[in-house]
Amino acid sequence: MQNKVIIFSAPSGSGKSTIVNHILGMFPELEFSVSATSRPPRGQETDGREYYFFSADEFRKMISEDKFVEYEEVYPGSFYGTLKSELERIWSKGHVIIFDVDVKGGVNLKRVFGPQALSVFIRTTSTEELRRRLVGRGTDTPEAIERRVAKAAEEMTYAPRFDHILVNDDLGKAFAEAEKIVGDFIAAK
Repeated sequence: MQNKVIIFSAPSGSGKSTIVNHILGMFPELEFSVSATSRPPRGQETDGREYYFFSADEFRKMISEDKFVEYEEVYPGSFYGTLKSELERIWSKGHVIIFDVDVKGGVNLKRVFGPQALSVFIRTTSTEELRRRLVGRGTDTPEAIERRVAKAAEEMTYAPRFDHILVNDDLGKAFAEAEKIVGDFIAAK
């Protein structure tokens, strides 16, 4: 079990965080890897819980100091990445790391960790469903929602690079499928 990682990626609004939170509640040997970002907190987000929040300049400095396993400039000036220190913290406890990352980050992590990683791509049934979910969140401006929906079309092209594609059109079924995929991976030697 040592040094295994599980990667969940999806376009925004696909239900990725909901599924990851469910999986975390089902498997005590999993621990969530908190990503770093240069975007400001949304809603009730707290530094160190949902993300480690840094300014764009701080993030760039950390890149130059080789502090990330992987990082991506998702939007101009908006960085996301995985801190090496976060992995070391979780693995030192003997836990399996679970990631909730954007699609490019998921592809990058799978490339870095290869067979010690399980990668799962979550998608909705349509872009209209994605738009409906993003509007329902109430955390983004209409312009930001349209940017995310447009980006989702590109992100969908990455799905074949993942070990599994999970369609989240029925949350109960998605939970059950995710539990099976993760359980099988953890049990494998």
